[in-house]
Amino acid sequence: MQYIDLNSDVGESYGSWSMGDDTAIFQSVSSANVACGFHAGDPRTIAHTCREAAKAGITIGAHVGYHDLAGFGRRFIEVPGNELADDLLYQLGAMDAMARAAGSEVKYVKPHGALYNAIVHHEEHAQAVIDAIRAFGRDLPVLLLPGSIALDKAERSGLRAVSEAFADRSYNPDGTLVSRTDPAAVLHDPQRITQNMIRLASEGTIRAIDGTIIRTSAESICVHGDTAGAVAVAAAVRAGLESSGIDIKSFA
Repeated sequence: MQYIDLNSDVGESYGSWSMGDDTAIFQSVSSANVACGFHAGDPRTIAHTCREAAKAGITIGAHVGYHDLAGFGRRFIEVPGNELADDLLYQLGAMDAMARAAGSEVKYVKPHGALYNAIVHHEEHAQAVIDAIRAFGRDLPVLLLPGSIALDKAERSGLRAVSEAFADRSYNPDGTLVSRTDPAAVLHDPQRITQNMIRLASEGTIRAIDGTIIRTSAESICVHGDTAGAVAVAAAVRAGLESSGIDIKSFA
């Protein structure tokens, strides 16, 4: 692998509630998953984040999710597929307007939180994600977990499905993410995380929480912007990958 994308969830502050240090993390990543206002973010935050990303030369993606501000989009919402598709299309339109006003544009889509995990197996909600992108009218790439139903649906529909790995999350042996209800779900040690990601990029493997070696492929690596120490983790991962001969470059 000659290069890989490094992405982060950003734009998640809301009103007087501050989340993450987006400007600092832009020094390390190549793609920005900007919250679209349904799980986090408000218009002022979104606009500011898009301007900062554009200024830093960072590719902007729409981080769409369930309509769940109170739960930060990390709770599954039982909603009909057509309604979910409308919610996602609304988010895409708002985000693209903000990105264009900042001199950029939305270049990809990444589902957030509970939606991201649900569409690994949830047929109706996976289809809603694809339908929303199609309705948006641009064949945007979509970041997804390898092996997910949504990834298969994206490929069948002609969309570019981009497989993703998570630097700061633990994996189950089946390749899914360990639930955030588990205290071991989130990783914080920059050195351990960096070694894991170098192994991923160079060997195509990830070590699961029980020690199982999972074979996988990923075009992009995520560092969550709200994880404690996220800026240091992103910087360490980038430095480690580059020192191993792997450039950081947006897939989009």
